[in-house]
Amino acid sequence: MSSLHWTYKHFNLLTTQELYTILSLRSEVFVVEQNCVYLDTDNKDLDAWHLCGWQGEVLVAYVRILAPGVSYEEASIGRVLTNPAFRKNGYGVELMNVAIEKTINQFDVYTIKIGAQLYLLNFYSNLGFTQTSEVYMEDGIPHIEMLFEKETA
Repeated sequence: MSSLHWTYKHFNLLTTQELYTILSLRSEVFVVEQNCVYLDTDNKDLDAWHLCGWQGEVLVAYVRILAPGVSYEEASIGRVLTNPAFRKNGYGVELMNVAIEKTINQFDVYTIKIGAQLYLLNFYSNLGFTQTSEVYMEDGIPHIEMLFEKETA
């Protein structure tokens, strides 16, 4: 059983404190830790659903979920992260399992597309994603596109 408390909110329902916490952790991981200078706030947040895993007041795990047509033709999951202080505890797998379920239910879809950092190929493959593109560079980091396809009954 998870020690995380999950919240799932559209951008318009986030409190200012929640938004500040999300953007701070995203900046810590994607800009500072990965030494990657880019504009994280790309306006897609405004139409996104934000899935957060909390331990008390601490944001441990986060993704944003986008409707079909926002980033890709398919629904997508992005800005996937685990707080550096909580890594190696399995929260990344738990986060993605919850995110996949939320995405499928939110948009009534069977496919989800992601742009994944290449070094996470095995992580996402183990969750059921398959590589669908050649390696490409994004913000100086090798990426690949991957697709999750839920089996239908």
